[in-house]
Amino acid sequence: MKKRTAEYLTFIGIMAAAVYVSSAFLQIPIPTAIGSTRIHMGNVMCLLSGMLLGATPGGLAAGIGSMFFDLTNPAYVTSAPFTFAFKFLMAWLCGTILSKSRAGLKTRLTVGAAAGAFLYVLLYLSKSFLEERFVLCLPLPAVLLNVVQKGAVSSVNAVIAVIMAVPLGLALRPAVTKLLPQN
Repeated sequence: MKKRTAEYLTFIGIMAAAVYVSSAFLQIPIPTAIGSTRIHMGNVMCLLSGMLLGATPGGLAAGIGSMFFDLTNPAYVTSAPFTFAFKFLMAWLCGTILSKSRAGLKTRLTVGAAAGAFLYVLLYLSKSFLEERFVLCLPLPAVLLNVVQKGAVSSVNAVIAVIMAVPLGLALRPAVTKLLPQN
């Protein structure tokens, strides 16, 4: 049991690092009316974490890596707890669908990735709306404009994440499954 725990902790750390690096260095910042958003590859690694490690370990890797990105970037540091929760749920849902469905592997990966990415977009946009409208007390038209802009970029991020994570999951899952047999 200890060996399996050590293997999972190692993989969680590796995937958390991959999430962090792909979030921090594989990105294109985009200014918006109120703040900024970005296209990045972090969501690819978040989904891949759920695909390779399963629901809870994958969620931890996605949440930890994304949270550390936020904590090391002054523009996002206050969002770190939300980011941890939202990215955890993104990978958790992906991993849960993958493990519960009886469809073929490619279908499970695609449906899990799409569901996880959609959930993340929904959570992120809801938080943005609530924060800008009720914490910052910005006028509704400005909030809606910003949420629409963030929604467009987040949707592009989601599509890119699904398109890239599914083939990576198909390629890497057999090797990881041999190393982590309860996956």
